[in-house]
Amino acid sequence: MTCASYSKTVPLPFVVLIIIVMTAVPAFGQKRSPLKNGWMIQSSAEVKQAGEIISTPQFQPTGWYRTSVPSTVVAALVQNKVYPDPHFGMNIRQMPGVKYNVGQNFSNVEMPEDSPFRSSWWYRTEFGLPGGAEPDRALWLHFDGINFRANIWLNGQQIADSKNVAGSFRTYQFDISKIASFGQKNILAVEVFAPTPRDLGITFVDWNPAPPDKMMGLFRDVYLTSTGPVSVRYPQVVSRLEMPLLAKARLKVNVELRSAADKPVKGVLKGVIEKIEFSQPVELAAGETKTVSFEDAAFPQLVLSNPKVWWPAQLGAQPLYPLSVQFLVDGKLSDSQSIRFGIREITSELNQEGYTLFKINGQKILIRGAGYTPEMLLRSSPERQEAEIAYVKHMNLNTIRLEGKLEDDHFLETCDREGILVMVGWCCCDHWERWKDWEDEDYRVAAESLESQIRRLRSHASTLVWLNGSDNPPPAKVEQMYLDILKKLEWPNPVISSATQKKAELTGPSGVKMSGPYEYVPASYWLEDKKNGGAFSFATEISPGPSVPPVESIRAMLPAEHLWPIDEYWSFHCGGGQFKTLDVFTAALNARFGTAKGLEDYVNKAQALAYESHRAMFEGYARNKYVSTGVIQWMQNNAWPSMIWHLYDFYLRPGGTYFAAKMACEPLHIQYSYDDRSIVVANSFYTPFKGLKATAQVLNFDLKEKFSKTADVSVDPDSIARVFTLPEIADLSTTHFLRLTLTDAKGQVRSSNFYWLSTKPDVLDQSKAKWYYTPCSSYADFTALESLPEVQLKGAVRFETQKDSQLARVTVQNPSNSLAFMVRLQVVSGEQEILPVFWDDNYFSLLPGEKRVVTASLKPPRGAAKPKAVISGWNIARQEVK
Repeated sequence: MTCASYSKTVPLPFVVLIIIVMTAVPAFGQKRSPLKNGWMIQSSAEVKQAGEIISTPQFQPTGWYRTSVPSTVVAALVQNKVYPDPHFGMNIRQMPGVKYNVGQNFSNVEMPEDSPFRSSWWYRTEFGLPGGAEPDRALWLHFDGINFRANIWLNGQQIADSKNVAGSFRTYQFDISKIASFGQKNILAVEVFAPTPRDLGITFVDWNPAPPDKMMGLFRDVYLTSTGPVSVRYPQVVSRLEMPLLAKARLKVNVELRSAADKPVKGVLKGVIEKIEFSQPVELAAGETKTVSFEDAAFPQLVLSNPKVWWPAQLGAQPLYPLSVQFLVDGKLSDSQSIRFGIREITSELNQEGYTLFKINGQKILIRGAGYTPEMLLRSSPERQEAEIAYVKHMNLNTIRLEGKLEDDHFLETCDREGILVMVGWCCCDHWERWKDWEDEDYRVAAESLESQIRRLRSHASTLVWLNGSDNPPPAKVEQMYLDILKKLEWPNPVISSATQKKAELTGPSGVKMSGPYEYVPASYWLEDKKNGGAFSFATEISPGPSVPPVESIRAMLPAEHLWPIDEYWSFHCGGGQFKTLDVFTAALNARFGTAKGLEDYVNKAQALAYESHRAMFEGYARNKYVSTGVIQWMQNNAWPSMIWHLYDFYLRPGGTYFAAKMACEPLHIQYSYDDRSIVVANSFYTPFKGLKATAQVLNFDLKEKFSKTADVSVDPDSIARVFTLPEIADLSTTHFLRLTLTDAKGQVRSSNFYWLSTKPDVLDQSKAKWYYTPCSSYADFTALESLPEVQLKGAVRFETQKDSQLARVTVQNPSNSLAFMVRLQVVSGEQEILPVFWDDNYFSLLPGEKRVVTASLKPPRGAAKPKAVISGWNIARQEVK
């Protein structure tokens, strides 16, 4: 079938034909044979033959591009050096088809007439199978993600067309038992069509540029499985705990069975959880798909006493139980599946203020997280995923939000192990929320997409909630369709109509808000604002705006001639809509810290500005819990090198924002309130702390003490304690400092915090508030920080080899009489910083005579030069410590 065979009331998209070349597949009985390597791609504009020819040995893919799968078309062409690295500078503008405004939501725009991605593309591969088909065995071909449509051929026969294969978030399984050639070469060809503005595809909204192919291609795994006449699919364990002691757990096991036989099949479904066994006889009609359940009423062994309960990070352990299920026909194994699951129960309710409050195993939990995105070309790796999830845990966050870019099983399994909750739902701002324009196909694709995703999401301990919409709740017809599917598939977690405060027709108030800001606001905003993004309710996406990366990352993303001053290249790496420049952020930076004098000066001030505002956001929501019930920073990361919206940059380099979040979200934390000057201890643990001492010290700019007070404090489980309020202090310098310390009964420091404050406050102009930020009519004055003299710190480093990593233990001391402000530590090998890296703390300040030992965990690359530490900072003389 050619591109012309696909019809919809929109211009024809560019179709990709994927040809898979497979090496010999292992013998039947092995669970999964990946079709990863040996693929080739080519535009259908360059290929005149049809799929029934391309999928045969007589076709020779001369001039095709080699690739592996998963891969989008543009990702493969970049890999083949057809196009330059799209992340650098304005390289993406060199790609054909990039005639839209970068920052524009390309998913809502037709591809240009001359775009090479308006045509279909072919993916093609060849693979071998062992000789001789076994009787009563079925061979299944799986596609875990195709964007957006596809025609699929195997050995000259079409097994699916673009009417049935449509939807980025659908998964597909095809029985190819009668088409596959055993003992011979098999040829698979897939013709892929890009999504149009009227398709339920993938969009980056205004976060970053979209590649010109709209991410078309096979972006998830393709693989084979072999089973008997009945396959076992999507096992799930639903757990219900006896509250509040958690002494018992009642389990329900659900398993989907699918028959490939042309006659009825009888068999036995067996399951094992550790040493607990259960089974029941099952009969399936020819070709039937059936869900079989094991409930504790009939299987009392599924009531567990003293279960090992799964908790989010910080709050407990993450034990995962093994479940194995198998289906036997005449005593012979037909198929089996194994998963690991956590025993936990997540619920939600509207509190007395009408805000959504989550509970885990009966305990309240303040959700603190960030919005995640995959890379711009949907390239990923297990190592990258694990590093990004480790960063989330290291920052003391407990949640990742996936808005319409739903990650793969490895991502979810890692979150299960690490105790990171996942907030999942559809995306905004494209056809997913233009329900009035939906046609019959859209309802079908949406329903089947939801079924595909819920089947794999529901078994994961880490999944927190499903959102049926993002910026809008779906209309009643769509919402009911979604709710019916969630009920049918026994989604075990809460469901929210959307990420906004808009009331849904069926389910009513959401209990969450999406009221901004997304642009820079000062630290005082979070406790002062009572209408929009201030610290109340559950903020599903919120941010004090840009997070300019450290200077090394800027040099990696921009040409040397565009590093300074800020120009259109900087703006190109911002966002879309209202977020195309750094103007608001830079105006605040210059007014508060003094006009930037160059690249390094600007970046140093940007780290301080972002640190201050992001710390205050997380601290504000912590102080006001449970009037504030959750906060999701927009965003966690970026799909490409960006100046805005991240907690660490695209290169995995943590800057001021990262350590602000890490500081603010530590589970036992001392903090300052910008609204009433109160000193607060926030406890996120479910245990009390007694016998603590809180100390506040106010220092003038010359570091002379103006106020000091120590008070005893105890804090209840999962609560805050207001310790005391700073008094009005006479004769403070315009810029002054506040140092907070929390110690335990043994005198050990449990938390410390350092603030720079001003007698000239930031003044919000609420009369000019917009949906994305509230401007300031005047700014705080920290310009005195420019006059800090350069400080030469004393440093030493010791490297310790551990099992899977290396530990750098850096001792740093301030021997001067001046403040060492925003001290930055790095570990480098040669000229390259070793990333990812996990520092205890960074971008901290040292008073005269103060000494700290800070550790970093890292993995130096093999064969790398001997690592060394680098010390720098706001007014710190750069030095290497070997």
